[in-house]
Amino acid sequence: MDTLSGDVVSVVFHNPDTGYAIVRLDAGRLGTVAVVGQLGRVSPGEGLEVQGRWVDHPRFGRQFQAERYQVRLPASEAGVERFLASGALRGIGPKLAQRIIARFGARTLDVLENDPEALLQVEGIGEVTLARIRKSWQEQREIRGLMLFLQEHQFPLSLAHRIFKVYGARSVEQLRTNPYALAYDVHGVGFRTADALALRLGFAEDAPARLEAGIEYALRQAAEGGGHLFLPRELLVEEAAKLLSCQDGQLLAQALEGLCARKRVVIDALPDKGAPEAVFLAFFHRTEREIAARLMALKDHRLDLPAAEVARRLAQETRRLGIALAAEQRLAVETAVEEKVCVITGGPGTGKTTIIRVVARTLRGLGLKVGLAAPTGRAAKRLAEATGLPAQTVHRLLKYQPGSGFEYSEDTKLPLQALIVDEVSMLDATLALALVRALPLACRLILVGDENQLPSVGPGNVLGDVLASEVVPCVRLTHIFRQAEASTIVVNAHRIRQGQMPVASPKEPPQADFFWVEKEDPTEVAELVVRLVAERIPEIYGLDPRTAVQVLTPMHKGEVGTLALNERLQAVLNPGGEAIGPGQRFRVGDRVLQVRNDYDKEVFNGDLGRIEAVDRESGELAVDFDGRQVSYGLDELDALTLAYAISVHKSQGSEYPAVVFPLVTQHYMLLQRNLIYTGLTRARRLAVLVGSRQALRMGLANQRGRIRHTALDVRLRELVTAG
Repeated sequence: MDTLSGDVVSVVFHNPDTGYAIVRLDAGRLGTVAVVGQLGRVSPGEGLEVQGRWVDHPRFGRQFQAERYQVRLPASEAGVERFLASGALRGIGPKLAQRIIARFGARTLDVLENDPEALLQVEGIGEVTLARIRKSWQEQREIRGLMLFLQEHQFPLSLAHRIFKVYGARSVEQLRTNPYALAYDVHGVGFRTADALALRLGFAEDAPARLEAGIEYALRQAAEGGGHLFLPRELLVEEAAKLLSCQDGQLLAQALEGLCARKRVVIDALPDKGAPEAVFLAFFHRTEREIAARLMALKDHRLDLPAAEVARRLAQETRRLGIALAAEQRLAVETAVEEKVCVITGGPGTGKTTIIRVVARTLRGLGLKVGLAAPTGRAAKRLAEATGLPAQTVHRLLKYQPGSGFEYSEDTKLPLQALIVDEVSMLDATLALALVRALPLACRLILVGDENQLPSVGPGNVLGDVLASEVVPCVRLTHIFRQAEASTIVVNAHRIRQGQMPVASPKEPPQADFFWVEKEDPTEVAELVVRLVAERIPEIYGLDPRTAVQVLTPMHKGEVGTLALNERLQAVLNPGGEAIGPGQRFRVGDRVLQVRNDYDKEVFNGDLGRIEAVDRESGELAVDFDGRQVSYGLDELDALTLAYAISVHKSQGSEYPAVVFPLVTQHYMLLQRNLIYTGLTRARRLAVLVGSRQALRMGLANQRGRIRHTALDVRLRELVTAG
């Protein structure tokens, strides 16, 4: 291989997910050269030595294809300034970099290493900024050691920063000791990637550590990908055998026994669930049993309210609100007030919000301290707007504290006497456990949700299992009220729930609230989606395409997946936004989605925001989440994705003025009735379904997606039987 060395002049492109980069390198007598390859994260001003070969690109000409590389710190004053100005160190932007160089010149890096306190002499650097710079510099040094180790073992260098975030200075030691932990601890690392590193480090293919890690990973994948809390033993062994390329059943059985012996997994008999041997991760086994025990303890701890006073207060509140409750609604309200734990479920237009308003005000009128909560920020905001009462996310209700968990928990109970939780279909097992742990025995718990929606993004099926147990008092709302009957969205939601094709709106635009546009070709569907969002809906309905129209789609890949549609929609809706971030895939003004929980920033998986501004000086950008500004460093942008088009799963708990929902046969793996139902019911004023009639029929006929391997219903029935 040829060798090339020089200073990085600029980074033309960088993909944070793959580590692929295109940089312009000052290679001395060769001039400025384009270098491409898996270069990880390099910054302007740094020195780069690469080994590889010259290639001729048909469009971009002669390039150097790097296969191995080594990064060194810049030596020249100009190189140091480029390095600092690039945002490589948190807290330093271009202007501050100029002032630092003006003060220390070529000695700057020596000052950073040996006398960082001297930076306080530079205008704009105080104690807080200095602390950020020192921390970032230390991380840079330790990351370089980690990157050398990863390169030596042919591991993707693009993951170095994520690994370092988890393990810090002990990263290399951790990787040598147990590389399989990467698959559990580091976002973006799968079992196969960790396994490849382990095998290069000398782990044998039949090593117990490898087989156990593979089995455990198969269970974790089932939880993350399918929402399952257990797998039947036969299915688990089948999945693990494929993952490990191991057909020796005895070895896999021994590995499973090893996990049981170390209490990493639990095997339970669940014949009612078609699993004579159900294998749980130990955490999930404890989680389900504890949720069941705490729900039953709440339910059985009776605290009856005086019937005459309840009736008087209920009549007073309905008069004050100007509401005449139907028989079904009255039953729901009375059940919620009388029972310690109850569930109210129903589709759109059946009066769930009215019931919440009446129940909350009646209980408050009786002198109880009442809380309202929902799993997501948008759902909590909708709940507050609909009821006129304060509502918050479950995380905020429980007061999550970074580094220490929930403030309200087993030891410190919530100061409430009644709690109403809306959108319970979104409540996964882990969050449900945190919630019931924090409730005092004297607290009433009213769970409200739509059992026909998609289950939670996280593992578990809390609402479905509680209903299936028939242990907790439940009221199912089925009557659609006259006002809701005027909505074709509501009518079609109930038709879809029953497996029937939707009907056309009897009204003309802009009064019509539902359209079904048949298109078979995916390319034509994608083009029409963009036209609907950018032109036709704004023209006819007067809705802002950047804030009021949301595209929902079942998948991420394909011509009508989120990835392709976001590229198209960004180009049309935000063409002039200032490009930012690695690869410049984001622009100021973009609608973005948080893709994982960040408890420190208090933003969670599924939260929608908008990029408001970028501060080149500090290397940070500001994202607005429903009026709250959250700061992101340029190295944290993998937590965000474009959100002009999002998956139906990510839309749960939200409502949008208008929804455009493409359905094509390419989506067949994910097409199911409750997905179509959930997508349609996100629309408040207008819903447009675009696509293939065959795809729609396939989805309506498919209810398999509702099945999750969970057992909360069994646990609840067991407790009743045990009595």
